[in-house]
Amino acid sequence: MTESASASASASQDFFAAYDALLARWPAGTAEIDVPTPYGTTRVHAYGPAGAPPVLLLHGGGSTGAVWFANAAALGTHHRVLAADILGDAGRSVRAGRPLRTSADLMGWLDALLEGLGVRRAALLGHSYGAWIALTYALHAPERVDRLVLLDPTQCFSGFRPGFLLRSLPVLARPRTARVLAYLDRETAGTDTDPDWKRLFALAASEFAGRRLVVGRRPDAAALRAPLLVLLAGRSGAHDPGRVAARAREAVPHARIETLPRLTHYALPTAAPAETNRLVREFLGAEGADST
Repeated sequence: MTESASASASASQDFFAAYDALLARWPAGTAEIDVPTPYGTTRVHAYGPAGAPPVLLLHGGGSTGAVWFANAAALGTHHRVLAADILGDAGRSVRAGRPLRTSADLMGWLDALLEGLGVRRAALLGHSYGAWIALTYALHAPERVDRLVLLDPTQCFSGFRPGFLLRSLPVLARPRTARVLAYLDRETAGTDTDPDWKRLFALAASEFAGRRLVVGRRPDAAALRAPLLVLLAGRSGAHDPGRVAARAREAVPHARIETLPRLTHYALPTAAPAETNRLVREFLGAEGADST
């Protein structure tokens, strides 16, 4: 296990304690890897057989790579799980070197990350903002993407609900920890959302408030050739899941689209992991050999 020399000097011990508490719920044998890139050092949580097909996991904004604790064991039975702390977001990755301001920069970072991991081709799995990155990368480097899984993807096939923006932007403008927790309680009402993750997300929002995530235009999903699985939160407040499903089918006729009716946007990927893991494993080709 290695530690970044200076993961983020501005974050408090509370944030890193919450981060480590979530990481402690990953399966035994999880390795921590720091991957140098021209844009900085990326922290990656790795689990599963070293020679197995790799699957790169990209978290939603502010969630960190530790968020996949409920998925790593199931996905890691037949795949090498690689969960990155997205560079420029909260976590133990450290920005340095080239600017990271545009979609092209973000794609360059992912190119360098895969090179540094020794991965020529991988399945990509992303949630929310991470789904936008994953889809954008699959169009940028189709030869490197074997399969693509998008969990309640934002800004990929449809825009945000206006009400979601009205609720979210004031909180993000003044992201005190207690205020973010109250916001999450409202957005996830009626779902079994993990309290450890909620605390980490709230601390990330308040202590990494100065971060500027790279955003860009909506990808031209019609150009996608990789096999695609879209898992939608049926009670998503971020967007209209029915509209997202319809536009995804129109843009990518070969896509498999499933809705998890009880889940909200922020509940993924930690809530109802058994069903999420089953669908993802089946799509990746791991279902049937093991019932984990």
